[in-house]
Amino acid sequence: MPGKPRFMHFFLVIGNVGQHHGAWREPGSGIELADSIDFHAEVAQRAEAAKLDAVFIADHLAMLGREAHAPAQHLEPVTLLSALSTQTRSIGLVGSASTTFNEPFNVARQFASLDHLSKGRAGWNIVTSAFGEENFGSDDLPPHASRYERAGEFVEVTKALWRSWDADALALDRASGAYARPEKVHPINFMGKHLTVSGPLNMPRPPQVHPVLVQAGTSADGMAFASRHAEVVFSAHQGLAAAKRYYDEIKDGAKRVGRDPDSVKVLFGLSPILGDTQKDAEERQRVLAGLLNGDYVRQLVGFQLGGVDLTQYDLDEKIPLDALPDPTTINRRQGRFDLYRQLIEEGETLRRLTEIEATAAGLQVAVGDVERIADEMITYFEAGAADGFILIPPSQRVDGRRLLSQVIPLLQERGYARPTYQGTTLREHLGLARP
Repeated sequence: MPGKPRFMHFFLVIGNVGQHHGAWREPGSGIELADSIDFHAEVAQRAEAAKLDAVFIADHLAMLGREAHAPAQHLEPVTLLSALSTQTRSIGLVGSASTTFNEPFNVARQFASLDHLSKGRAGWNIVTSAFGEENFGSDDLPPHASRYERAGEFVEVTKALWRSWDADALALDRASGAYARPEKVHPINFMGKHLTVSGPLNMPRPPQVHPVLVQAGTSADGMAFASRHAEVVFSAHQGLAAAKRYYDEIKDGAKRVGRDPDSVKVLFGLSPILGDTQKDAEERQRVLAGLLNGDYVRQLVGFQLGGVDLTQYDLDEKIPLDALPDPTTINRRQGRFDLYRQLIEEGETLRRLTEIEATAAGLQVAVGDVERIADEMITYFEAGAADGFILIPPSQRVDGRRLLSQVIPLLQERGYARPTYQGTTLREHLGLARP
């Protein structure tokens, strides 16, 4: 008998009017509605109509002086996703929460609540946070390795809290007045190097037992963490070869710690700039680039390079390697620093770096018509470099709509994307077992 079809998995980044830092300036971008539920519900409903696995909301805990030239507002993810749970029926709802600037009980409670409200569609993107310490009473960001060490304990605690109510803990016996069976509600009594939590959680076990765990680690610490804990991993790389190496390393890492590699889904990050033709798409890319402020984009890249001042460089100039700090001193986004350092070593100009950062936050930019974008996605999928894609449209109302109304249907027609939902929970969409 033929095997079950193997479909690509898709997460769509939402929570803004578009990832590109200049796209808000386009007529009809929807920037006036950026803080409204109506805008985000429309995007989520379109994604659900296209049968995507989930919508995803990143989080930002500081403004970093960017408000002068790009939207600086960031709606709190769990709040927005909870609202979207009432506007959708099937699509997964994934949001970021920091293990550095939160406590496990709060995060466990938030995502358990979202899982209950959405009937099993919640996912938690685990982030260790690379900035924002000035808003949380800390003079210095904890060291990179320490942040991941705390994150490991943090995940252990949240999973224990989600399981602190047995599946049959609720009695709901009106006649006797017994609400729950106390012997089936357990303290967790966790004591670690960074965290001490007694538990239990103050709500019954979530529908998925625990929400899907998502992570985007590209540093050595991040990849080790992903291989041990994550169920969905975001791949932020440039080119097929790098994506394939990362995919294999994550799967091999999972196997080394006793996990089934198929239980870890690797999604390649892709930002598609779409046009009716290849020429149209390239013109759109040029127009979007023209909406960026030069000093602002230099600041964006300089921050990712460890705070390097790039104002002295022309956009078409190559940055000398000796202008960069020692990689061992980078305590923020090590993976992003390594990516841009590699591109500089390969001879890319500052303009190229600013295009990648301002368009797609370090993810790969794909420029073309519908056929070309679909073909590129199929190439990565068939090469074993991705189990699917995290899609990050430059503009939700231009590229995002084309992506959902044209690219995904073409992939469905070719047998690479699901034509309908086969389950009701995010775990079922992803083919992940209940814990």
